[in-house]
Amino acid sequence: MEWFNVGKIVNTHGIWGEVRVISTTDFPDERYEVGSELGLYKADGSKPIIVKVASHRKHKNFNLLTFEGYTLLKDVELLKNALLKVSEKYLSDLEDNEYYFHEIIGCTVESIEGETIGKITEIIQTGANDVWTVQPAKGKTHYIPYIEDVVKTVDIDNKKIVIEVLDGLLS
Repeated sequence: MEWFNVGKIVNTHGIWGEVRVISTTDFPDERYEVGSELGLYKADGSKPIIVKVASHRKHKNFNLLTFEGYTLLKDVELLKNALLKVSEKYLSDLEDNEYYFHEIIGCTVESIEGETIGKITEIIQTGANDVWTVQPAKGKTHYIPYIEDVVKTVDIDNKKIVIEVLDGLLS
């Protein structure tokens, strides 16, 4: 079973076992819902621990979580820098033209004419639209906006994306 990153524990918060999480998911309310199970992957590479969310709240730019069985500061201090991951069985279906990051990263990008441009290595969230970082076999990195005028087809099964190369897009 695959596990997908949804956040990173960056610190503790208070004395009652709360942790500060920098979220990397578009669905924090769903992922951190009370009762949700997450895989906790410690920075030391030890075996992952399955934790159940006991509480969730937003505070500034962080998601604050507590886990069942971790009620005091001393219980969570060793969790700093751990990654929180969700099992693929908990991934929900998305709307049309919406994709999970792991589905897009690694896809080959081609122009409408069939020219290979490169592979997607990263997704940058800008607020208005996502921008895909595309690394060609040689040469400089390209940044492709995920907008209707540029991205024409996304074939997740074959890991292939076709774009229309607008003037100046790849320069």
